[in-house]
Amino acid sequence: MKLTFGVALALATAACGGGGAPGGETADHTASSLTSARLSQGASRSGSASGLSAPQASPMPSTADTSGPAPLTPTGASHFLAQATFGPTTDSIAALVNSGKEDWLAAQFKKPQTLHLSYVQGALPAGTALTQYQVLESFWKQAATADDQLRQRVTYALSQIFVVSMADLNLQARPAGVASYYDMLGHHAFGNFRDLLQGVALHPMMGLYLTHLHNQKENGPRVPDENFAREIMQLMSIGLYQLNPDGSLKLQNGKPVETYTRDDVVGMAKVFTGWSWAGPDQSQDRFFGMVADPARDWTPMQNYPAYHSNSAKSFLGTQVSGGSGEADLKAALDTLFQHPNVGPFIGRQLIQRLVSSNPSPAYINHVSAVFANNGNGVRGDMRAVIRAVLFDPEASDQGSAKKLREPVLRLAHWMRAFNAKSASGRFLLQSTDVAARPLGQTPLRASSVFNFYRPSYTPSNTSLSAQGLVAPEMQITAEPSVAGYLNYMQEVIPLGAGTAHDIQADYSAELALAAHPWQLTERINLLLMHGSMSSTLRNQIISALNAIPLPATTGNNATQIEAARKNRVYLAIYLTMASPEYLAQR
Repeated sequence: MKLTFGVALALATAACGGGGAPGGETADHTASSLTSARLSQGASRSGSASGLSAPQASPMPSTADTSGPAPLTPTGASHFLAQATFGPTTDSIAALVNSGKEDWLAAQFKKPQTLHLSYVQGALPAGTALTQYQVLESFWKQAATADDQLRQRVTYALSQIFVVSMADLNLQARPAGVASYYDMLGHHAFGNFRDLLQGVALHPMMGLYLTHLHNQKENGPRVPDENFAREIMQLMSIGLYQLNPDGSLKLQNGKPVETYTRDDVVGMAKVFTGWSWAGPDQSQDRFFGMVADPARDWTPMQNYPAYHSNSAKSFLGTQVSGGSGEADLKAALDTLFQHPNVGPFIGRQLIQRLVSSNPSPAYINHVSAVFANNGNGVRGDMRAVIRAVLFDPEASDQGSAKKLREPVLRLAHWMRAFNAKSASGRFLLQSTDVAARPLGQTPLRASSVFNFYRPSYTPSNTSLSAQGLVAPEMQITAEPSVAGYLNYMQEVIPLGAGTAHDIQADYSAELALAAHPWQLTERINLLLMHGSMSSTLRNQIISALNAIPLPATTGNNATQIEAARKNRVYLAIYLTMASPEYLAQR
């Protein structure tokens, strides 16, 4: 009789000493609590040096790994690739071990950008209306298969700082525009932060999302829209409070010092007047969108002098008056770019997205210093900043839990680890927002400009909050989302993901090890946990696999043998990806 994965899972639960079906209420609560505990234990073990540690003042930066690094092991390579890509593969691990991190990084910086707009525009037959799903197809396709993995991974990190969202119907109706916005982030990911700021400020999708597209100058009771002016300061450059280079708060009379005031918002809002759709003229009809250039959704906005405020503008200690829209914009973005907060504020968030929720002050100080000066007198060099984030000794430490893996990254990790392919070639995975079944998260569909979760979020009444630690991804983690993830992966691992299970993993290498539970577990440990699996979890998985008997190769039982081998593979992957040890990335 064929052994189904469901039966195998029940056997595994018994073998591991668990009770109840995975994904049930008890399992949900336990998994969430254990994950929080795993993060907290990692912080306790590591102290302030490398785990989820509370920020403390520190005058000294850590030192990047620049002097003849020791040869990488496969586990070290896997660990690095989990931070720098959407997940390691056997081929990428071998290539990195062979080349070393320096050469790998240099090669990644040179790789041509894989463009999402090109995919979206060519995804459907001519004349067929595009939808947001083509953007999602492109995201998953490139996350799983693109050769420029570092750029794609950093772009995703940037998309969670410079947020636009297809949850907004205005953007949902413009998939090509959203794809081009994502490409713009990718284009500047390896450039200079000053250019990135301008690309964000002038992209029409940001103009729509934060409402400074066809923003008009003051006139009587009408005042300029302040939405983008506020958020480019609060979320995209300098933050709410003045920072020291190590990310700690500057204090005055024991209180944090605000970076900007209400007057700064008013002054900055005037800068972002007169900007609207690109096109060959500056007519009123084009400004308000009644005449449309075919490429307007992905062409940077242009300024319309008739609608741009020509009054004096004061913001962050800068005063401008009587200038053109372009000159005012340059003054505003230059002022933001030169602000001392940008290095620690943006640097910390890049560390959080790629490496660790609670980087030490020394780690932030190192990245902040590189942002200020790449070693050649250049400020805002994104390549140098990325290198500092990934090469800091704190990033290479595997001794403690650093961050919770967000659902999107877990699924992308599975796709890459097991060489997933799309039957249609399109990676037909649609919205995965719903917490109770799929992932509780969809790329480029955050609920607000504040992203899926805030960088400073900490779950209340937990050991993390008691230690002053943050765990941003826990903001979208609760019993429904834990259950949804467990149930979803229980289906995805054996059957595939997406519409009609369009995305299928290749488990041929794992199936070849099914008769050897220890070897199978170690392969999955390398691909999914970078060699960090505890002996307790390893023994639990091996015990569960041994509970699935492999029939003797006698008689006509090839079908039964194949089913048992598959179930062992599915179970080993599932138990790993469901474990708190996997969810709390080291």
